[in-house]
Amino acid sequence: MTKNSGFFSKKLIIWYLEHKRDLPWRETKAPYFIWLSEIMLQQTRVNQGLPYYLKFIKAFPTIKALADASEDQVLKLWQGLGYYSRARNLHSTAKYIAYECDGVFPQNYDDLLALKGVGDYTASAIASICFDAPTAVVDGNVYRVLSRVFGIETPINTTQGIKEFKTLAQQLLDYNDPGTYNQAIMEFGAGYCVPQNPHCDQCIFASNCEAYSAKKVSQLPVKLKKSRVKKRYFNYIVLLSENEKTQLEQRNQKGIWQQLFEFPLIETTAEATAEALMATKRYKELSKKYNIESLSLYNEEVVVHKLSHQHLYTRFWIAEVSEEIELNTAISKVTDYAVPVLIANFISEFSVFKN
Repeated sequence: MTKNSGFFSKKLIIWYLEHKRDLPWRETKAPYFIWLSEIMLQQTRVNQGLPYYLKFIKAFPTIKALADASEDQVLKLWQGLGYYSRARNLHSTAKYIAYECDGVFPQNYDDLLALKGVGDYTASAIASICFDAPTAVVDGNVYRVLSRVFGIETPINTTQGIKEFKTLAQQLLDYNDPGTYNQAIMEFGAGYCVPQNPHCDQCIFASNCEAYSAKKVSQLPVKLKKSRVKKRYFNYIVLLSENEKTQLEQRNQKGIWQQLFEFPLIETTAEATAEALMATKRYKELSKKYNIESLSLYNEEVVVHKLSHQHLYTRFWIAEVSEEIELNTAISKVTDYAVPVLIANFISEFSVFKN
């Protein structure tokens, strides 16, 4: 297909206006709601992110309300959505706009790009949708549509690919209605030109699609393989006392789940037996501090929690402690804390926390 911007954009917008999904953030041009939806939908499908969006706007109807919330409140509402740095950046940016910018969002691409947690895609989306700025979005959906329709085999995760697709996206943009065009191409990629089994027989570009005519739809877009996924072995020590308390610790180090809460953790180099676990320095420290009287394995079958660059092989160990020991969290209050979904799943199924 030739890079005819007028033909491509008009056809796409006509399709979008007829087929677009009814989503709450499409009923407004207010930058707070557009920004919130775009941050939430990074690395997240719409059907997963929508309930979180609705919870957030109910709890924080204005950016000032979000800024005035505690980080723990924000992380708790975010719990289960993953990529928690998004939530921390969201909160930090809300405070910056509320307190430093008098609640007024930046209105151009460059100033939006300077916000914490906002990259090229999000800045382009907000600028075009809210302020009609002629800036094209490029995300996974856009890469897929453009690579297939125009038969582009440049890997999308290379410097050359990023530049080539951004340039093409900008050429194809409808400068008269950039916000609608950007939403149209994202919607088309999410609903029709999907990664697996796209609806080519119903596609508005079927007669013009380079990948379809060359039978290369399944091969595009091209993406260079990532480095090998790292395996990590987590052992959570769930301390329980007779006075119905347990121990939670906050992850303050950089990395996954920063600022979230978890049970005391012992990371090992492989799956550990009770004997191997008790021989570790960390367990000995815990045992001495909390006077652990018994240790038993909760889950014989290891729980595998998959993140983008690492897989966590997890076991939970129940440790009963002396009744004289004072633990920091009442069992009845455990669900009040923002925890990783891995911990939340355990809490929801372990009978002690159901009482």
